[in-house]
Formats: sequence, C-alpha cells, structure tokens
Amino acid sequence: MSAAIDALRAPSVRRFSQRPAQRIASQAQALQVAHALAQEFAQGAAGRDRERRLPFEEIERFSHSGLWAISVPRAYGGIGASWATVAEVFKIVSAADPSIGQIPQNHFGNLNVIANAGSEEQKRFFFGEALDGARFGNAGPERNSKNVLDVRTRAVPDDEAGDGSYLLTGTRFYSTGALYAHWIPSRAIDERGDPLFVYNRADAPGLRVVDDWSSFGQRTTASGSVVFDRVRVPASQVLHVKDLLKQPNNIGPVSQLIQAAIDAGIAHAAVRDAIEFVTTRSRPYADSGLERASDDPYIIRDIGNLKLRLHASDALLERAAGVLDALPEAISFEQMAAASVAVAEAKVLSTELALLASEKLFELAGSASTLATHNLDRHWRNARVHTLHDPVRWKYHAVGNYALNGTPPPRHSWS
Repeated sequence: MSAAIDALRAPSVRRFSQRPAQRIASQAQALQVAHALAQEFAQGAAGRDRERRLPFEEIERFSHSGLWAISVPRAYGGIGASWATVAEVFKIVSAADPSIGQIPQNHFGNLNVIANAGSEEQKRFFFGEALDGARFGNAGPERNSKNVLDVRTRAVPDDEAGDGSYLLTGTRFYSTGALYAHWIPSRAIDERGDPLFVYNRADAPGLRVVDDWSSFGQRTTASGSVVFDRVRVPASQVLHVKDLLKQPNNIGPVSQLIQAAIDAGIAHAAVRDAIEFVTTRSRPYADSGLERASDDPYIIRDIGNLKLRLHASDALLERAAGVLDALPEAISFEQMAAASVAVAEAKVLSTELALLASEKLFELAGSASTLATHNLDRHWRNARVHTLHDPVRWKYHAVGNYALNGTPPPRHSWS
C-alpha cells in the first residue's frame, strides 16, 4: 500500500458502510459480541502481523458491531457502558489481536473528551456519529517536539472566511486509528497559545494520513503520520479545553485504563499460547524422565506463577475500572488523583506480566516454539512496543509518591 492513503485508494475507510452500525442494547450483549469477534480476529492475527496486512475489513466489522459506541451516554442514545465493561472489551479483543484492540483506543478517549468538554450541540452531533458507526482516529504527539505535551500544531482563525472557522497546520505522529477513521481529532494551540481539541473530517482538503509506521510490534495499527496543511475546520468542530485542563476530570485515568487493558489482553494471549504449546507440541527435557512436558514440575511451577499473576492483573484492572465507575459526575482533585493511582497500579502489573509471559513462553515451550511458522514472537514484540506508550517506572513513582507524600500524579493523558 502506498505511503499516502487518500479517499480514492481506500474508499471503505473514508465513508460509512451502506448499512448503519448495530446498536448494542446492554453491557452483557457488548461482552458477547466482543467474544464472538475475538474468535474471528484470532484466526488471522499471526498472518496479519507476519505480512503487515492492514485489517481494514476487520475494523469495519468491529465498528459495525456497535462496540465502538458503547460508551456513548444514555442521554444521547447509547448504553453508557461502565468503564469496567469498556476495559473488558479491550482486553478480550486484544487477547485475539492487540493491534486491532489498540486501534479504537483513541476513539474511546475522544468520546470521553467530548463528554467532558463538548457543548450540547457537539455532544449530540459527535455521539450520533459514533452511534451510526463513525470511527474517531487520532493525530498523535509531534515527533520532533520536546515531549508528548509540547504541542506545536497551530489552529488560527480563518479571517478571510469570517465565520469562526480555523485553519489547522502541523504534522503529527503516533496516530493510531487515523488510517481507518472517519474523523481525525488533533491537539492544537490557537493564536494565543491556548489548547484546543480539533475534530477534522478524514477527507478534509489539506489533510493527509501517511502510512509510515515501521515498528517491530503492533505492526498493523498503522500509527504513522498525519499532516495538516491549512485544513479548514468549522468552529463547531473545535473544543476549547483551556478551562477543562485546569479542572479535575477523568480523561487521563480513562486513557490509561484502556492502555492497561490492551496489555492485559497481550498477557492473556501469551499465557494461553504457552499452555497450548506445552500441552500439544513440547517435548519433555531428557533428564526429567517424563513422558510429557506438561508433567515437568518446573514448567508446572512457572505456569502456576503466570496464572496467579494473570489473575492479580485482572483483579487490579477491574478494581481500577471500579474506581472510575464510582466517580461522581463532578469530581474533586483528590478523587482524580485516587483514580490515577488506581489505574497506575493496574498498568504496572499488566505491563510487567505482558513482558514476562511473552518471554517465558519460549523458555517453557522450548526451541520449536521459536520457529517462524508459529510467529509466537509477536506477543513479545507487541508487548514491548505497546508498553512503551508511557514508562511504567513513572507509574511506580506515582504510586509511591502518593502513598508517602500525598502528591497527586500529573494531570494529563499519560498519567
């Protein structure tokens, strides 16, 4: 596929399906649909990773299922699914194919930004788009800025138009979901340096999505570049978030919960495949005197350790989601800090287990598990790449500093 993807080359990505997305009626149905899709996505996961075959058709089925709209509040036509259900859906799908699982992470994050900062008119419009099957991607952090919080993309008033619209200019990277999206939101600053969230139509003139993602893991997320060249954005598609960012909100903890759920899914996949390989393919070590590798006491001990850690990781993820679900509509800074710490704890465990399980798989399963035909190294590659999203060493710091000194974690989407 060429580097620049446009409407002519990928029409199925740039328009809605001819049929509207399914409407999920309950949280129980959401989990049932997620399990059914996961079974389907797991079948081709190794091949898609090996060949870097982008999952356009799978993403179409995923969003058409209605799962991408489960967080839309009931007041706007959705089911207002709990964050516990949202996290479970991400974990289920990511255990089947974590690239597909990661692609909607920014979609849910952006719906949450709209819930926190959008006007009533914007909420009705964008939530309606999501319910109809629209996918929100992301124009991620800038590649050459000082850090992820350094925003240099500019949105300046279109004085010639005189209708309150903006002209957006900049280049972004790590744009997970943009290649598959109908809407591509971006952070920007206005002429006064104030922060904005700008929601751009994917087919807007001057907007280019560039498939230049070349990481060794999460290969089919297509998390490459988005280029804005004086893209005209109506005022109705701009969220002014200066005041929001000074107020307590759940944006950071929600974003991090989804990241932790993806890592938990990778861990589940690695443990699952380790058990499957040991019980069906691995040979016992010659000195063991055993007939089956699955009877090796050292392998038994290590599988027990992985399962124990898996259950602990799931429990912390569920606990963190419960903290978020228990937050009132108007939260305090203290509640925001407690939620961030709870999610940080879950993120530490899911990160470390995803890496441990995807490495331990080979030690327990043996040399045959390294053969290219199995492509089991994708678990470690996916874990290693995705867990770099935000360094877990700073999660330890956040938890310890809060416990020792009562210091709240930083207030941004990476905390």
